[in-house]
Amino acid sequence: MGKHTLILWDIDGTLISSHGAGFRAMERAFEQQFEKQCDLSQIAWAGRTDTWITSEILRYNNLPVTPENIQTYLDAYLSLLPAELVSGPQGEVLPGVLEILETLHHHEGVAQGLLTGNQKRGAESKLTHYQVWDYFKFGAFADDSSLRNDLGPYAQRRAKELHGVDFAPENTFIIGDTPHDIECGKVIGAKTIAIATGTHTHEQLSTHEPTVLFTDLSDTAAFLRSIGVEI
Repeated sequence: MGKHTLILWDIDGTLISSHGAGFRAMERAFEQQFEKQCDLSQIAWAGRTDTWITSEILRYNNLPVTPENIQTYLDAYLSLLPAELVSGPQGEVLPGVLEILETLHHHEGVAQGLLTGNQKRGAESKLTHYQVWDYFKFGAFADDSSLRNDLGPYAQRRAKELHGVDFAPENTFIIGDTPHDIECGKVIGAKTIAIATGTHTHEQLSTHEPTVLFTDLSDTAAFLRSIGVEI
């Protein structure tokens, strides 16, 4: 039958909850590199890319937003992240996610990848820690662009390179927990599945009119029906 359905996953608040490991690592990295404290809660970071977030933090703290400062900051963050994943409050893979990933992994008609605001190194650190990295062979990351709406075409191109398939928009699903995930899916004409397991409520997400909206992913059968997959 071959691949015909493309599933692109967000990470934080969708696949996993790290209970603030990235948040803490980013604050520590700022203090380490710029010798001043940073209150990341002042930045509207949910659903944004790491490169966008670092730029905003620099701007908020009246520091030059230069490629050098951004890269230095991100390198420090990525070096601190693995320790925060281990030493901080223990996070988890969110309800139903493992069952869905495993089911889709064995379905010959489905390709699943990542579309995330994490840099690739950060995505690998987080998903390796929670033992789900190996489900993903391609994706689009903050390394590609600081703007989340730019990431869809990168993921589509890599899906085609890997699987030799032009996945139609009506068979492409962007899954995430923020309005930014919904928006970036609509930009490429994809269907959007919003999950209220992050910082936005079911009611808040509904106002952005995703194709499908779930409270969580605990009902595997309902999720599979939403993407037209039969097992």
